[in-house]
Amino acid sequence: MRDLLAEIVGWVFSLLVWGFLLRLLLQLVRADFRNPLAQAIVKLTNPVVIPLRRVLPALGRVDTASVLALLATQALAVLVDRLLLGVGVPAALPLLVLTVFELVHQALTFYLFAIFVWAILGWVVTDGYSPLMRLLGDLVEPCMRPARRIVPRLEGLDLSPLVVCAVLLILTRLATLLEGQVLFALR
Repeated sequence: MRDLLAEIVGWVFSLLVWGFLLRLLLQLVRADFRNPLAQAIVKLTNPVVIPLRRVLPALGRVDTASVLALLATQALAVLVDRLLLGVGVPAALPLLVLTVFELVHQALTFYLFAIFVWAILGWVVTDGYSPLMRLLGDLVEPCMRPARRIVPRLEGLDLSPLVVCAVLLILTRLATLLEGQVLFALR
């Protein structure tokens, strides 16, 4: 029962982390904030980000309030997960390491999911405006551009999403291995 509760709470925290991650990524890629989905993400995350923005100034294009909300949410997710599983609360440095690596996993998983949905929508939504397609296009295009230069189109078929997904899966595996090594070194 404890594992099921931890799983459900983990999904809820993942959605929260993805919300703050989306807000930050949309700012970094300079997405169109007139998109109704982008506006919804901003409205949903505003109750946490706006108060933080009053005390934390932005650093160039990086909204430090969104970064802090993202890190704090992920750290809280790690703490709650460990408490629900009965592992205990880690010290400050291992908690920071776990938070950063979990955030990397969340970002890589998000991009895998976004690229998959974007590619499927590219087959389905051929003409006409789709807010989801436009939003995902804004997010994944910076990843797709370098891959398109390397991978040629085959009879109009764009294989760059496969290449980017393969690279993301390799990065996920490397992050998992590195996380284990770093946590082992901290013991």
